Amino acid sequence: MWAHSKESLEKLTPKQALEFLKEGNMRFLTNLKVNRNLLKQVNQTSEGQFPFATVLSCIDSRTSAELIFDQGLGDIFSIRIAGTILNDDILGSMEFACGIANSKIIVVLGHTQCGAVISACNNLKTGHLTGLLDKISPAIYKETATKVDRNGQNLTFVNNVSAINVHLTIGQIRKQSNILDSLEKEGKIVIVGGLYDIETGIVSFYDN
Repeated sequence: MWAHSKESLEKLTPKQALEFLKEGNMRFLTNLKVNRNLLKQVNQTSEGQFPFATVLSCIDSRTSAELIFDQGLGDIFSIRIAGTILNDDILGSMEFACGIANSKIIVVLGHTQCGAVISACNNLKTGHLTGLLDKISPAIYKETATKVDRNGQNLTFVNNVSAINVHLTIGQIRKQSNILDSLEKEGKIVIVGGLYDIETGIVSFYDN
């Protein structure tokens, strides 16, 4: 499997980029991964990279975007942080990926049973993690379906919060970055959310 080139990336539409990711997740689920010559991809990308997708996901060791979407070297800008939260540096990275490097899609990817979300639901306060978990608090307040056991032991509550956090993060991207908001309105990129199920390997994409 070849790495993307400048020419192939220019021809790719945001809709096609999303389909690439969906097809890759299906290959991952069926264990029918594309046969890649990684050393050849190293050589192909040595003088330049042309990733078609930018994925913001959690640092969880089970949620590697390249693996769950069956992509190779040079295909994805992978931004990883506990809890799939947003900050200025991440926004800047996204603006580089899409505004300068011409990536076609931003995926905000949460996952089930997220340890950071569990910690936030348990109101954990410890060191620098405290400030990070505070960024998940708005999603906890927005989750109104759960009336009892609103804590990290209730995985239904946790997963609901993770999904809401994805939607809120997408809203923050559009509100806080005029560059990305304009690129999306011009049809040059698409910003989508999804939730990865750590038990099944399925990525469920949202209609935003």
